[in-house]
Amino acid sequence: MTRAYLPSTLGDLARDWEAAGPAAQGAVRAADESEEAEHEALTAAADVSAARVAGAPDGSRRRVVVVVESGADLSAPRWADVAAVHADADDDTDPDDELGWWATQEVPELLGRG
Repeated sequence: MTRAYLPSTLGDLARDWEAAGPAAQGAVRAADESEEAEHEALTAAADVSAARVAGAPDGSRRRVVVVVESGADLSAPRWADVAAVHADADDDTDPDDELGWWATQEVPELLGRG
């Protein structure tokens, strides 16, 4: 099953965490199930996230990508459809660095609520 990669921000993720699921605006789908295609989709979504946080204040410039199983209804994905969340370790991460992996149950920790 291929996946969809949803560009996000920490602020959006915090808002979405309180909702039924993540916003699907700007979803990037992997072309196929290969590791290369999924990495390309993740990178493309991370680039969109980077553009969204470019002018954000300190403490909120981390790129965030929510990974949703592509069988999910992308008009209204639920948290049960989310496979993982990828995010920068901090604001000072180089844009060429890989994003860290977070399980959905770790999202409160990522948001500083855990």
